[in-house]
Amino acid sequence: MRPPFRADHVGSLLRPAALKKARAEKSPQLGKIEDDCIREAVRMQEAAGLQVVTDGEFRRAFWHVDFLTGLEGIVATQGQYALKFHGEDGAESETRSMMVVNKKVRRTRPIMLEPFKFLKGATTKTAKLCIPAPTYLHMRGGRKVVDAKAYPDMEEFWSDIARAYREEIRDLVAAGCTYLQIDDVSFACLCDEGIRAQVKRDGEDPAKLPSKYAAVINSFLENRPGNLAVTMHTCRGNHASMWMASGGYDAVAEAVFGEAQVDGFFLEYDTGRAGGFEPLRFVPRGKKVVLGLVSTKRKELEDKDRLKRRIDAASKYVPLENLCLSPQCGFASSEVGNRLGEDDQRRKLELVVEVAREVWG
Repeated sequence: MRPPFRADHVGSLLRPAALKKARAEKSPQLGKIEDDCIREAVRMQEAAGLQVVTDGEFRRAFWHVDFLTGLEGIVATQGQYALKFHGEDGAESETRSMMVVNKKVRRTRPIMLEPFKFLKGATTKTAKLCIPAPTYLHMRGGRKVVDAKAYPDMEEFWSDIARAYREEIRDLVAAGCTYLQIDDVSFACLCDEGIRAQVKRDGEDPAKLPSKYAAVINSFLENRPGNLAVTMHTCRGNHASMWMASGGYDAVAEAVFGEAQVDGFFLEYDTGRAGGFEPLRFVPRGKKVVLGLVSTKRKELEDKDRLKRRIDAASKYVPLENLCLSPQCGFASSEVGNRLGEDDQRRKLELVVEVAREVWG
């Protein structure tokens, strides 16, 4: 089966204690410890029955920062931005980590090539690599995060960053990558009325950004080889079991589903914050939707029958043969990780596989 698979997952996994300790202590053995932990994570995914494995993003601190700052011209910074993470218990956390463009963007070296080669060599299953879309960088601040002296014309910025992505994807394909996931939080964030208001304050039009962002993604996926399956994942924030946005996909569905040239969409649907399945009517015939019905934010295991009922409800808008199942996001979008244990994580992945087998055979 061409990816995405009936039972799939978004990518990141909880960092083992040994890995956290080695990174905190800046151990000279960090590389070896990463390798060992990734091999163990691969064995766990294979034992769970998954056809797809990732490296858990164990070599990254954040799902997006490590990749984007691997490009020349993009740097991480700390800032006060209006978006906050929210917890079910009422807790809040500010999003201080930001990125800015301070000069021309270039890819001067491979970013994820060696990590991918290691993963591919560690499994007989399909190795999936997840990389962030460049659009979230822009959504948090708009034109203000791209230096006007470096880029007086924003279209030149988008052209340069698309070229850098194409170069990275070219090398990944040459190394045997057949499954690439583009993580784009901006689409789901643009479903939130508060965030849309902030985007307006930043001088951007939230009604136009979904089409623009879809076009940006298309620009670096153009002319990709036919054996490379590409999916897009979007969610409403995932940090320490907290979330950032609410709202159904209605505001972005027509542009994202209709215009993004990808093979499938990983969509968050584990809580009412994601709205109903009605926006799935905009998904073109033949494209797959991976329903993120299993939560990575809490340890409680979902009820199998309820998951099946939800899949059945979604099949009113997308044919059952074009649906798949996964958790709604990764288990650790940053090295902090969500508030559950490694056994909980394993059981969640096993549940996805079991339900998928019972639904699709």
